[in-house]
Amino acid sequence: MRLKKLLSAFTILLISYSGIAQMAKVTVNGKIYEKSTNTPLEFATIVLRNVDKPELVSGGVTDEKGEFKLDVVKGTYNISYEFISLKTVVANNKVIDSDTNLGTIFLEPDVSQLNEIVLIADVSTVEFKLDKRVYNVGQDMMVKGGTMSDVLNNVPSVTVDPDGTVALRGNENVRILIDGRPSGLAGINIADALKLLPADSVEKVEVITNPSARYDAEGGGGIINIVLRKGKAQGINGSVIASVGDPAAYGLSSNINFRSESFNLFSNFGYNYRDAPGNSSTDAQYFNNDGTTNSYIYEKRTNQRLNRTFNANYGIDLFLTKTASWTHALTFSKESGSNPDDVFFNYYDADFNPTYVRNRLNDQLSKEYSIEYSSIFTKQFKKEDHKLTANVAFSKNQDNENSIIYDQIVGDPSTLFTDVTLNNQSQLRNLLQADYVLPIGKDSRFEAGYRGNFQNNLTDFRVNENSVFTNLLEYKEHVNAFYAQYGSKFNKFSYFFGLRWEDSNIEVNSITVNDYNTKKYNNFFPSATLNYEINDDTNVTLSYSKRINRPRGRFLNPFSSFSSNINIFQGNPDLNPSYTNVIDLGFLKKWDRITFNSSIYLNVTDNTFEFIRKESGDFVTTNVDGVIVNTPVIISTPINLAKEYRTGFEMNANYTPYKWWRLNGNFNFYRVENQGDYSYTNFQGDEVVQNFDNVASTWFTRLTSRVTLPYKIDWQTNATYNAAQKNAQGKRLDMTTVNLSFSKDILKDKGSLALNVSDLFNTRKRRNTVDLNNVSSYSTFQWRQRQITLAFTYRFNKKKEKESQRNGEGGGDEMMGNP
Repeated sequence: MRLKKLLSAFTILLISYSGIAQMAKVTVNGKIYEKSTNTPLEFATIVLRNVDKPELVSGGVTDEKGEFKLDVVKGTYNISYEFISLKTVVANNKVIDSDTNLGTIFLEPDVSQLNEIVLIADVSTVEFKLDKRVYNVGQDMMVKGGTMSDVLNNVPSVTVDPDGTVALRGNENVRILIDGRPSGLAGINIADALKLLPADSVEKVEVITNPSARYDAEGGGGIINIVLRKGKAQGINGSVIASVGDPAAYGLSSNINFRSESFNLFSNFGYNYRDAPGNSSTDAQYFNNDGTTNSYIYEKRTNQRLNRTFNANYGIDLFLTKTASWTHALTFSKESGSNPDDVFFNYYDADFNPTYVRNRLNDQLSKEYSIEYSSIFTKQFKKEDHKLTANVAFSKNQDNENSIIYDQIVGDPSTLFTDVTLNNQSQLRNLLQADYVLPIGKDSRFEAGYRGNFQNNLTDFRVNENSVFTNLLEYKEHVNAFYAQYGSKFNKFSYFFGLRWEDSNIEVNSITVNDYNTKKYNNFFPSATLNYEINDDTNVTLSYSKRINRPRGRFLNPFSSFSSNINIFQGNPDLNPSYTNVIDLGFLKKWDRITFNSSIYLNVTDNTFEFIRKESGDFVTTNVDGVIVNTPVIISTPINLAKEYRTGFEMNANYTPYKWWRLNGNFNFYRVENQGDYSYTNFQGDEVVQNFDNVASTWFTRLTSRVTLPYKIDWQTNATYNAAQKNAQGKRLDMTTVNLSFSKDILKDKGSLALNVSDLFNTRKRRNTVDLNNVSSYSTFQWRQRQITLAFTYRFNKKKEKESQRNGEGGGDEMMGNP
């Protein structure tokens, strides 16, 4: 009760402040309907701008009956009626000097400008646009109480491996942006950061398979842009989400917003405690030079990942004038965790008789924090879509890990020895950006801009203070980029041509061993999109772009892990960037109840990265009952191969067979051909030549079903299947995952309960086979076991987010106007 009174008092205070002076007010009311179906539009927006006093702006949204009612100061107004995917209706110089009924306003689909095709169904989550697909997280029950990694794993065309690696159409060379830019919020290790950041802070995810010149050239597989949530409604509004799960997971988050005529305050806060037990195994068979079996080692691993995360994001939009705004935002995230990594090595002789068992316990502790400040200035000119945007962002990340590793033969305490490791990483990133958009005539547009991305990373990795594994790695990346692009439309044909230039200055310095690598290069990155509208329901698009993939992080660091001393991952400081040419032919067709989107694509990559496994020449020596056993150390490391050809076919379909049942399907088939040779000298001085020529085909599919049960209970099922794929040194086996969710609105739609089961059958495991001359292995990895989460959402002064009802339009897609 005290909280309610406090919020009420705070609201009255802010309203009094924003009102400035009390003026005579009158009431304005009316209705907003969709013209094609003659149905009311809920959450349509009405905005009234005073002609004589531009600082006086009033507005609101319609209720479930499409009705609105506002109190405004007497005067002359320009009035706009808006709803997503429909044409905005504007009434200028409307005199309002008494209570006024504006009548019923009808909005119709927008098909007049450069084509975007948007899917908007009853509670649909997917939109198809000219250059991207948009996944609206607000409608997905699956991610309540989850993380950003869970969000991405539900996005069509996107897959997330059990270890958190994100791939787009099966391609891991993907660039992840937050709010359209590289962000310090993502931390140093993007895969780890996505597992910690809360899903509730995400508004939508944009998937851009063939980006135009306005985007970073980074990411040969495309771009995934995560857009964070920020309130837009007038007054104080927001929501609170509490969640509990098994294995132990507790979360509490909120997003609170206050908007007035002159400013908008927004905030997101969250705390999460998460236990993510996982496991892995590697069963290896070692061979002699003549091909006979030498021995076996079966490695079994369990992890008990515990994380505590606090994140906060708050800022203010200042509406300086009716055409200019200035946004300031501060983001902070802090995480602490532990991960006891317990490994048992079971040794067998050539006849598979057990010889001994070795236990290696890696007791790991970690602390991480990140902080970012961003400032964005936007100037909107008189002509619609004519604007200038400038922003700066500064961020710092620190990730500290330390471990004590205990290693001994089980049953023989005298063999115990201890390793101490430290892995401290820091990152400083500065971003400068400016973008200008100029509409030309009715259907043309010119864009130009600059982006400067400057980051310095320092990784301090140590083993026992004195070891060949100790290394201090400095990574500096300074990239300056300029772009320009122009687009236009003639009847049913539209195009967009762009050119981006990036100047890269990269330093990879292994300070401990005085190994300094400097790479300077600059490149042009052209892009082009051609679109033909066969009719209102059918669209064909052809696009091209050139992309780059720069190696970073663990790809470059010679030493970053020591949890296993016989299977070691090792980065390659001398890796060069890879370049990809992307061609995409897309087709979209709409029927009454179905929306079908498909594409054929070709990616040709030079200097592609490939992970190879090789003998290091080192051995782990163990004394077993007086007998000396030498186990070879196998290194896994990335290298540049000559060429990769990736061709594929993808299709997405949305089908609404009944009002209470909605289906979304995604299917992607692709073929990968690698060409290249790799050679190295083994510990015996012999040159080993490996041919990596390989052709592999694979596919994955995802089906999402959403059913409305009696008593308005929503039931959502998500099933994903990843087929097996061969590579030059083995095979990645198939994987199936099923997620389940139930949701029910309560408290007169102010609250919602959602029960989620992630990985229902506990089958989300990465499985691989490796076949080399000296070793053959089978491995499995499960980052997190099945998770059950119950989440409660409460909304105050804010209606449930949902999209418009489209009676009789199953797929429900409409044409949008902005490219």
